[in-house]
Amino acid sequence: MMEEKISVVVVTYNQEGTIGRTLDSILCQQCHLPFEIIIGEDCSTDHTRTVCQDYAQRYPDIIRLFCNKHNKGIIDNYFDCLLEAKGKYIADCAGDDFWTDPQKLEKEVTIMETHDQVSIVHTNWCYYDEDTQKTTPAPPHPFTEAITPGKEMLEAILTQTNMSVMHLCTSLYRTDLFRKAYEEDTDLFRNKAYGCEDMQVAFTMARQGDVAYLPDVTLNYSIGHPSASAFTDEGRQFRFVRQVTSLSCHLAQKHGLWNTGFESFVGKRLYALGMHAFRAHDHQLYEETLACESTWKVKRSIRHSLLFSTMRHEWLWTIGLQVRQAFVWLKKALR
Repeated sequence: MMEEKISVVVVTYNQEGTIGRTLDSILCQQCHLPFEIIIGEDCSTDHTRTVCQDYAQRYPDIIRLFCNKHNKGIIDNYFDCLLEAKGKYIADCAGDDFWTDPQKLEKEVTIMETHDQVSIVHTNWCYYDEDTQKTTPAPPHPFTEAITPGKEMLEAILTQTNMSVMHLCTSLYRTDLFRKAYEEDTDLFRNKAYGCEDMQVAFTMARQGDVAYLPDVTLNYSIGHPSASAFTDEGRQFRFVRQVTSLSCHLAQKHGLWNTGFESFVGKRLYALGMHAFRAHDHQLYEETLACESTWKVKRSIRHSLLFSTMRHEWLWTIGLQVRQAFVWLKKALR
């Protein structure tokens, strides 16, 4: 039985330096509905668990701490926490991000209580550089209306490349709609081959109702360190792009969203995979790129052909990398 409150999910792993900041930003929320905080501590190797235990002891009526016995990974940790939600509404905040508006939950839940057809509400946000502690605005939002029919946003959600159309750490959505979608297609949420957890939630919420947007900035999104979607390693970035694109293709095929625009998006993603393989000088990644080309049924463009032809010949691949390295050096020298 869902309660008239908000469940705020926080998943964390090796974030001893930021998790306290995240929890403080939630605890200072001023909302007419009570809220609980569900923490999924994923067997950190630093002192993250100790920090979480300290907060749980200080706020026993608010915080429910789940200390995993083994590392589950972000997908299972996240959805295990969502299934523990007792509240009518769900919000979340990553263990290295933090909310900046103490009225965030109040503003969002007021919209939910006023508009029954709204399935999810989200807000504007900023990048936060951990090194300089400076903020920069997020990219322009593609849907700035106060309320947008969710089905008008589905293709945009699937073809997002830089950041999500809806940043879930700014969002509030209905628990019953999440559980309905989860029960209908559990594999969509749990399949590790898809490599992410936010697109599924955004997509299924948009399919089930209207999407509300607030231009208010309520979140600082931490940058300046590796994250689940930003790697410095070409191989890891390759696999993340491949996984998320596979998820987009699955949802587009299942829900009849495969059109010319989507084909163009998939072609760009394939080229991105090829470039990751090229820069890594990894023959296995090159073979995996060709496999994706076949699976996704991408029509090879001129630039695809040039890139793949280069990687097909080792000597040409080596020369290509040397030319690229020289170009990068020259670009830096001219700055």
